Amino acid sequence: MGLVKLKQTTAASQMFIFTKLLMRVFLPLFLSAGTAWAEPCLPLTEEGINYVVCRFDTKRSDLRLFWQQPGGQPYGGFAPLRAQLQPKGETLEFAMNAGMFQEDLSPVGLYIQEGRLLHPANMRNGPGNFHMKPNGIFYFSQTSAGVMETGRFLQSGLKPDYATQSGPLLVANNQLHPKIEPTGTSEKIRNGVGVRDNHEVIFAISEAPVTFFRFARLFRDRLHCPDALFLDGSISSLYAPSLNRDDQWRPIGPIVGAVSKPTQGAAGK
Repeated sequence: MGLVKLKQTTAASQMFIFTKLLMRVFLPLFLSAGTAWAEPCLPLTEEGINYVVCRFDTKRSDLRLFWQQPGGQPYGGFAPLRAQLQPKGETLEFAMNAGMFQEDLSPVGLYIQEGRLLHPANMRNGPGNFHMKPNGIFYFSQTSAGVMETGRFLQSGLKPDYATQSGPLLVANNQLHPKIEPTGTSEKIRNGVGVRDNHEVIFAISEAPVTFFRFARLFRDRLHCPDALFLDGSISSLYAPSLNRDDQWRPIGPIVGAVSKPTQGAAGK
């Protein structure tokens, strides 16, 4: 019996080591530009912190921003959004809170939806993460996406289909935010978004409290995003059915989501 147990333990240990080696080899490929993922969201560990990372290509995925229902009331969460999409035959494949909001769930800063400016940019100074200048804009259309410092965006003349303002700007042109220090001690659940190659959008949410410095380095050094934006902390929420994840911590304001439509063959049945 002792020999059998020893063999079983050895086999289990070998399988564990083999699995770790596979993840070490293939996970960097999943994170590489241009590589297709089997699922939009995957778990990732970096510097001892667990994250969920979700990647979308604007040329292939139907990414959208959502805030208000047709009657003007904010969605406030993922369930009302799913219910709104269902009668149209559309399915929510992924969703995440997309920028800071007021008590009435309205955006704190700039918000563009379907090419329409629904809330102006906020250039004021003030307390809190949003006003930790430079802050920035996450914007995208059907074929492109980007993260840009707010002032630059407003001067650029860009007219994206969707845009949301938040702060601080975690990474700009491969440089970390000047006020994000390695010695920072504030740790919170955080989520953010980075863009690479002008069309690959990568969202990340931490599974445990993390500092700004580690979170910014995740985007720059592990996810290879030259530009990344902090979306929020503490209330950070994720909808990822492929991972059985449906966060409902508290009401949220703007939401970014990936939507799928039925194929013509399926719709005609």
